[in-house]
Amino acid sequence: MAAKYGRRLRKGAASTAVAAAALAALTASQAPGVAQSVVAKEQPAPPPRPADTSVDGGSAYYTDLPPLKSPVPPGGSDGPGTTAGTGIGTGATEAGIPATVLAAYKKAEAAIAESDPGCRLPWQLLAAIGKVESGHANGGAVDVEGTTLKPILGPQLNGNGFASIPDTDGGRYDGDPRYDHAVGPMQFIPSTWSKGGPDGNGWGADGNGDGKKDPNNVFDATLAAGHYLCNGGRDLSVQRDLERAILSYNYSQDYLHTVLSWYAYYRKGTHEVPDGTGALPVHHSGSGTGSGGPAGGARPGTHPGGSGTGGAKPGKTTPDKPKEPAGPGGSHGSDGSSGSGDKPTPTPTPTPPAKPAPLTALERVGDKSLTATAGTEFAAPPRVRAEDAAGKPVAGASVRFTLVGSTDARFPGDATAVTVTTGKDGLATAPTLRAGDKAGAFTVRATAVGRTVPAVDFDGTVKAKPAPKADALARTSDKELTATAGAAFADDAVEVKATYQGMAAAGVRVTATMVTDDPKNPVENGAGPYFKNPGATGADKDKPIRTLTTLTTDANGLLKLPKIYTDAHTGTFQLRLTTADGAVLTVKLNVQAPAGA
Repeated sequence: MAAKYGRRLRKGAASTAVAAAALAALTASQAPGVAQSVVAKEQPAPPPRPADTSVDGGSAYYTDLPPLKSPVPPGGSDGPGTTAGTGIGTGATEAGIPATVLAAYKKAEAAIAESDPGCRLPWQLLAAIGKVESGHANGGAVDVEGTTLKPILGPQLNGNGFASIPDTDGGRYDGDPRYDHAVGPMQFIPSTWSKGGPDGNGWGADGNGDGKKDPNNVFDATLAAGHYLCNGGRDLSVQRDLERAILSYNYSQDYLHTVLSWYAYYRKGTHEVPDGTGALPVHHSGSGTGSGGPAGGARPGTHPGGSGTGGAKPGKTTPDKPKEPAGPGGSHGSDGSSGSGDKPTPTPTPTPPAKPAPLTALERVGDKSLTATAGTEFAAPPRVRAEDAAGKPVAGASVRFTLVGSTDARFPGDATAVTVTTGKDGLATAPTLRAGDKAGAFTVRATAVGRTVPAVDFDGTVKAKPAPKADALARTSDKELTATAGAAFADDAVEVKATYQGMAAAGVRVTATMVTDDPKNPVENGAGPYFKNPGATGADKDKPIRTLTTLTTDANGLLKLPKIYTDAHTGTFQLRLTTADGAVLTVKLNVQAPAGA
């Protein structure tokens, strides 16, 4: 589809519907693929915007618009040849996105959904910007790692039709020691990539995990673009935030309209095509001497910024100055006129969208200390308020709550970290926190996603469950217990039941001791029946022990004692069972001499 240079709408694009109506007005009188050129008229360049307020520095971009026909049939169906529910299949040429580039868009969406879910970044927005900035890395001309085969450079930002940005990287990224150029598939200017981030370290990102931040790599550049679009706590499902994000990339109403058009187109369906076979756009704004990018990547036989049959002459520039939007469904010509022969009427430059107040602090709301008994829920969830420098609440900020320390406390879904978006009152409340079975202390840490502000800590404590009580112990059988000296009693010969107030007492700790028969001072007996150490190995495995302290009743209050062995001593011996609550049971063990002894 060859869209027209110089006929880009001067629209405010206050909503997606308005953008769609404007696109219809622009293309209603032509069939897809028919080119129509309008001679661009030079206008005074707008004041250059600061370098740190846009990604591409106001550089050139492709102005081709998507076809009129949607890539899938109307009614929400993905249509024949697609995978159900994905919108991925075969279809129109312009709906095809090179495989590696498409993977980068989706990987960036997934990464930001994890780190900043409140942004709600759709990969189709990254695809729309990637299409407009570089034609999806020149049709997917990337290697297996996602790095462009040739540099994609915008024009020299020397103030001649574009912003004036003297060199900031010593030519490291763009090869120009005098002025900056936009670089790579997402067209980052070097100063934004390496220095322009909120923490002063730049927006550069490592999207493919190779330890490098390369603006020429589509995975790195796409992840960085995603972080940039989400900056300032934006929620891109909100139209106003969506438009602010796009305008922050390139402050131009024409740019906004073009990106929104591709965004709407891609949301209706796309399909994957092999790398290097993506449809290449033709027309672009402005002029310049870049190599392979929007300013220098036009197909042979075309002038930069035109179709070759009436486009702007090389060296001439039509600055992309934002204009007041026309009425719904209307459009302006390239000279700002209504297209009906009237003289151009100057229109004021709109005020840039107000940026949301920056988050400068998180304040704890409620108690610092959180306490719960093991296995129960904490009564009060952790809560913080996001505030700006004036102490006013900041809405739409992403706050992450993380469990720190050795604990098995968990958020819903067995999560150890959750991200919450602040409401209009600036409050972020963590979901219900449940204490695990492990008693002890831990920390709940609240941090602002994408902002360097002090964290807020909550002291969490899990108290052990109260020990189960038992006020009585009784044998489950009245059978006499008898064994022969040197042999053993029957397996599980002794079974008892613990009760509390007549009910079965589960989980009660019981101590079993072989004691002497002195009623005034029953101490551990050094002779007669014994247990074997259940946890010992080697030579200690058969060593006699006469006290066990690790016994616990089951869910029914029952306890079967381990096997009881005898030595050479004969007679009547006593096994004493006790609980911490004072329940006592004495069991008689009879040991007989072997037959014929």
